[in-house]
This record gives sequence, structure tokens and C-alpha cells, in this order.
Amino acid sequence: MASRDENMKQTSRVLRISQLDALELNKALEQLVWSQFTQCFHGFKPGLLARFEPEVKAFLWLFLWRFTIYSKNATVGQSVLNIQYNNDFSPNLRYQPPSKNQKLWYAVCTIGGKWLEERCYDLFRNRHIASFRKAKQCVNLVVGLLKLGRLINFLIFLQRGKFATLTERLLGIRSVFCRPQNVREVGFEYMNRELLWHGFAEFLIFLLPLVNIQKLKGKLSSWCIPLTGAPSSDSTLATSGRQCSLCGEWPTMPHTIGCEHVFCYYCVKSSFLFDVSFACPKCGTEVHSLQPLKSGIEMTEVNAL
Repeated sequence: MASRDENMKQTSRVLRISQLDALELNKALEQLVWSQFTQCFHGFKPGLLARFEPEVKAFLWLFLWRFTIYSKNATVGQSVLNIQYNNDFSPNLRYQPPSKNQKLWYAVCTIGGKWLEERCYDLFRNRHIASFRKAKQCVNLVVGLLKLGRLINFLIFLQRGKFATLTERLLGIRSVFCRPQNVREVGFEYMNRELLWHGFAEFLIFLLPLVNIQKLKGKLSSWCIPLTGAPSSDSTLATSGRQCSLCGEWPTMPHTIGCEHVFCYYCVKSSFLFDVSFACPKCGTEVHSLQPLKSGIEMTEVNAL
């Protein structure tokens, strides 16, 4: 009989990650509701809600509490994950919903605590009187103790898996499954495909900077030109200095590297800085010296083009 009772307790326990996911879903819902509510006042005077923002937020959270925890014994995030609150103080092993007092105190601790913290911050922000200073120190001390208690509760939660928040521990309400969990069949084809693609992309990102694209392009050009047979006009243009062998445009500040071909200064200089063993893409001649073209281009040739 005792082992059966232990099995019932084990099956009703909720995973830690599910409880944390429910809290995150609750926060996302609150942000979504508040953003939608503030959009209704975009046409009004700026700062209209700033003065009463804590009270408006408290009213909205109280409205959500009325139709979630008070009526359904679960928050919105818990309802999505098939979770609800159970009265842990009840001696009965079966499910017992939280009492009315527990629900009311839950609203006081969560909604009232947030409202009091925001309102006290606005109250003490611009006050410099000695009495307000002492009250502010007391409030800061209480807030610090609450944060310390939340930290200790979270560490205990990570160890035991019960009471994700300090409010749940103080009120004695814990998360349980609404219905028995069914075994789900999970397919990993999409995940495997994504992991394979991301691994391949990371490999390419690591490999591409190590590949000398300029040198590889020059090698391919030197191999392909003898096979296809470069036209005589191309060599004539390059020899006459009317075409850069890299960019194919009229050479700006024409320079040579020791062969009969002509390059723009910026083209050949940047290629040489990028690759110390840079070679001419036309004939494969390596850079020996970068010299300006001594035989200038006549203006008649320019006009002829």
C-alpha cells in the first residue's frame, strides 16, 4: 500500500523545466497584455498612463487572476502545459484544489507585492527628507531579504523539484499534472537535418578564409587560356596598355610586375598585399617588382577608344 502511494506521488510530480516554462509563459503573457493595452492610448497625450501605471497594471493582473487561478486553479502558462495547482497542505493523496484563502493570498503576494514595490519606488524616488530616507532604507532591506529568500527557494527547488517560487512554498501550493501524461513519439529527422546543415555551414565559414581565392582564380585562368586559345586582340590590348589584366578596364596608374601585361596600381597592389605569392593571371609570372609603366599611353589612343 505504501509503495502504491509513493507511485501516485511520483506520477503527479511535474518536471522542473515544465514549471520554469510555465513561469516564462506567464511573463510573456503579461508583457503581451500590457503592450496591447498601451497601444490603445497612442492617440492620447504622451505620459497619460505614467502617473497611474502601477495601479493600471495591478488591475490588469487582478483581472487575469480572476479568470485563471481563482476559477481554473492554474495560470495561463500552466494551462498550456497541462499543469494546475494542488493544495499541498491537504492530507488526502488525491487532487485537492487550493482553498479560497490560498488563492486570495496568492493575489496579495504576487499582484499586491508588485504594486507595492513599484509605488514605493515612485514615492521615494524624488524624496530627500530624513523620514522618507529611513523608510526607503527599510523598504530596501525588506526587498533585499525577499530576493535572498527567492534565491534560497530556487536552489531548494533545483534540488527537490517542488515550489518553483517563494509564494508557492509559503502558501503550500504545488504544481501537478491535470491529466496523466501520454508517451509521445518524437521524430528527430528535422533536428538532424538542421544540425547537419549548421555543422556544414560552420565548416565552410572556417574553411573559406583559408582558401586563397585570388591565387586559385589566377591558376585556373593560366590553365584555361592556353587550352581555349586567347584571341590576339586581347594580348594586343594588354600589351598596348589599354586594358588591366585583373579588372579588364582602362588601367588607372598603370604598373607592371615584370611581364608584358599591364595592371591598375590599386588592383595589383591589393592583390599583392592579399597574396605574397601573387602571379599574373594571364601568363603566370610571379611578382618580382612593381613598377610604373614607363611608356605612357598617347592621347590619340584614348580618343580612338
